Amino acid sequence: QVQLVESGGGLVQPGGSLRLSCAASGSIFSIYAMGWYRQAPGKQRELVAHITGGGTTNYADSVKGRFTISRDNAKNTVYLQMNSLKPEDTAVYYCNVEISPLDDYWGQGTQVTVSS
Repeated sequence: QVQLVESGGGLVQPGGSLRLSCAASGSIFSIYAMGWYRQAPGKQRELVAHITGGGTTNYADSVKGRFTISRDNAKNTVYLQMNSLKPEDTAVYYCNVEISPLDDYWGQGTQVTVSS
């Protein structure tokens, strides 16, 4: 079993920054890929950013140039640095960890609210 612990959400003003963290623990031999998703009220969950074991990254068009995903393989931790935040970034952010392409786990979610 794999456990994910997210941290770093909160309330921030437009133009501000936040850094999300997600630490994985448990029965982990290796991690195939890690990612961040978000779900705003009344909307479907969407991919925000994704990073493979080799470090290849992929971003949603809406966050390109503002968000940066990174990972610390030694700590089984993935980060999401969010800069120039906008009200439309308000959502619950979820960490996703893929142990293999067919085996993945979700964090509990952390609220990010961008408001003045």
